[in-house]
Amino acid sequence: MATHHTTTQGANPLYTPAQKMRRDQTIWTLVQGILAPLQFIVFLVSLVLVCRYLLSGEGYAAASWSIVVKTGFLFLIMITGAIWEKVVFGQWLFADAFFWEDVFSFAVIALHSLYLYGLFISGMAPMTLMVIALAAYAAYVINAGQFIWKLRMARLQSEAAA
Repeated sequence: MATHHTTTQGANPLYTPAQKMRRDQTIWTLVQGILAPLQFIVFLVSLVLVCRYLLSGEGYAAASWSIVVKTGFLFLIMITGAIWEKVVFGQWLFADAFFWEDVFSFAVIALHSLYLYGLFISGMAPMTLMVIALAAYAAYVINAGQFIWKLRMARLQSEAAA
């Protein structure tokens, strides 16, 4: 049974040599490296549009569609990230090295999905939808921070090994 822990500097390395080799050789690493900053740019634009709507009451349609686009990027990066984990770690999600990041990713996806449900199915009020979007965005920022921290740990471990 796997033990789900967060890797730190003094602990086990994030990647075994074989995993590091697979990570460096797969196209999915590049895909993730392109999608992550694109998703962040879409997030920033959307955040501005959502805040504009909340502050002025203007631009609801633009804010709403920007959240839909951001959610599309989120789903895309989650699917390609699962493929990346399968290639590198041999399992689709919840590999020990990224267990907690994946767990929190599902909370992020749940909040974004709740927004879509409220927008397209239940007809929630615009203010309710924007509050859900802000909660989804706050969770996304935390999750992005988890991944950035993990990448930093991997870099530090690589430098220490060199």
